[in-house]
Amino acid sequence: MAFEYAPAPESRAIVDIKPSYGLFINGEFVDGTGTSFKTVNPANEEVLAEVAEASDADVDEAVKAARRAYTRVWSRMSGAERAKYLYRIARIIQERGRELAVLESIDNGKPIKESRDVDVPIVAAHFFYYAGWADKLQYSGYGSTPLGVAGQVIPWNFPLLMLAWKIAPALACGNTVVLKPAETTPLTALLFAEICQQADLPPGVVNIVTGAGDTGRAIVSHPDVDKVAFTGSTEVGKAIARTVAGTDKKVTLELGGKAANIVFDDAPIDQAVEGIVDGIFFNQGHVCCAGSRLLVQESVADEVLERLKRRMSTLRMGDPLDKNTDVGAINSGEQLMRIRELSQVGDAEGAERWEVACDLPTKGFWFPPTIFTGVSQAHRIAREEIFGPVLSVLTFRTPSEAIEKANNTPFGLSAGVWTDKGSRILSMANRLRAGVVWANTFNKFDPTSPFGGYKESGYGREGGRHGLEGYLKGADS
Repeated sequence: MAFEYAPAPESRAIVDIKPSYGLFINGEFVDGTGTSFKTVNPANEEVLAEVAEASDADVDEAVKAARRAYTRVWSRMSGAERAKYLYRIARIIQERGRELAVLESIDNGKPIKESRDVDVPIVAAHFFYYAGWADKLQYSGYGSTPLGVAGQVIPWNFPLLMLAWKIAPALACGNTVVLKPAETTPLTALLFAEICQQADLPPGVVNIVTGAGDTGRAIVSHPDVDKVAFTGSTEVGKAIARTVAGTDKKVTLELGGKAANIVFDDAPIDQAVEGIVDGIFFNQGHVCCAGSRLLVQESVADEVLERLKRRMSTLRMGDPLDKNTDVGAINSGEQLMRIRELSQVGDAEGAERWEVACDLPTKGFWFPPTIFTGVSQAHRIAREEIFGPVLSVLTFRTPSEAIEKANNTPFGLSAGVWTDKGSRILSMANRLRAGVVWANTFNKFDPTSPFGGYKESGYGREGGRHGLEGYLKGADS
């Protein structure tokens, strides 16, 4: 018996989206002196709000507010007192979790079940975790002296989660913050500013300035910023590294990736297929550590691909607020153009494209889950970060060949290994040049675990005890 599809939409009514938003500086929303820009719903191109674009003068005011709060209040407060604010923020995030999840899906395009069941719970967990560290910094191994003012720039793929990764450890260590969310996804950061007010966080401890690249550059280059934390493209990360070269600013860069997901012939195939799907189609492939290269052992390649295509055919694509949706909208028209361009390059290079047969919505930014077979190491689609729901498939015969192909990339953020042999997992993990290696799973995150990359994937670690290092002066300072 065939069952008709029954939509299960989450209500938009829980979110109050204002017609316009200002900047959050010194504990208050202000108009700012710059221009403004529109943020849109990528699922239907609806204009959601007009958002202030911070000028250099606005950034300067935010940095001054952060400096005052640092010298007069936050750095003088005991770790136990700072922890109370972090715990309070974490509890409010839990209380307003549904509101945050709906707003994230509207502004970003990701499925509600991801923002509800993954993003928001991990956001709260990060604030809980770092609240626990606030009065124990002397045991971290990195000292207990904060740096001062942290300038933070975050991307559009996980707007709220990246905010938590940046702000929670910074505040726990006694720093104050000036944060810029991505211009296409500013709304949950501005809602977080309201949460800071609700938690009675001292004015100036957290400042949110919205804008595009010029606003980010103003933060990074500001002479009174002591720490720069950036998550985004490798190209921008290199520009930031050049900007801060010769200064005493501490820097953490979490950049692009082209992760290898390696499947051996003794792997549990159905489990591996679920991991492959989660690795590349979660969040529409908008994941820096996405498993965008599938390396599968030749003897099981046909079977894996057959089961993978069957599983992909069951993915439901559509309204991000529908609780049944598996794959949502591409975040912006600009990103959709890049995905299309690189996919066309794959066609031109001779790779064989297979995509899920589905009717795409007529409005918004959409791209079907796609795999390319017949891919070689020289193909651009095997080397460049597509940052979309596109998987390149390569084969290998021996573990050594798998290692060689996996490491043959300018990136080094993550990898996955699927095998029944524990000894092989350990051997592969030690030889893979990747910051994170998952074994018989993929895309699993926990606030207690450090995350970061090698080579063009950046440097520094976020999460866990290691995430404190970037916000402290060091044990010998």
